[in-house]
Amino acid sequence: MKTLQAIQSRRSVKHFDPGHQMTEYEVNEILKQAIMSPTAFNIQNWRFVVVSDPALRSQIRQAAWDQAQVTDASMLIILCADLKSWEKQPQRYWRNADQAVQDFIIPAIDHYYRDKPQIQRDEAMRSCGMAAQTIMLAAKSMGYDSCPMDGFDFEQVGQLINLPDDHLISMFVTVGKAIQAPWPRGGQLALQEVVIDNQFE
Repeated sequence: MKTLQAIQSRRSVKHFDPGHQMTEYEVNEILKQAIMSPTAFNIQNWRFVVVSDPALRSQIRQAAWDQAQVTDASMLIILCADLKSWEKQPQRYWRNADQAVQDFIIPAIDHYYRDKPQIQRDEAMRSCGMAAQTIMLAAKSMGYDSCPMDGFDFEQVGQLINLPDDHLISMFVTVGKAIQAPWPRGGQLALQEVVIDNQFE
């Protein structure tokens, strides 16, 4: 499927075939595409918790207002971010770059993030958002559907997955085989309403 077609046909699906299993290859292929998503300074701060344990999925479903896609989808991915990835051996993010590039970029990473928790959090959410879209478009191109989710108790889910103190949860993405068509699109705003020419008035 071509990229534009995947963008136009992607929808948030709520009803998945609970008996369908994706192959290990398919799961790995989606995750391989996910890690191609951009991150500032290439710090790759996203972390993908792939929940396959049925008992844990049932617990997470209860923390997600009993939404069926949590247990019925073939994949449940909890997109998290390491807020301190910027200071955890940052040279590994640029190990293939020339030394002159490394000498410039490594100190710049430290300068940009150190003692700036809001920037660390904002960057984490941006990174996870881009990764989520990559996952959903990759899934669509492979013939699967998906649903981005933030309807859950973040604290409770964090406890269930043993979320480290220096991490946060951004969202869920479920992926699987749809068994029910989504509602018709609610209606996209006109470009003139959302595109600003140079400046707001």
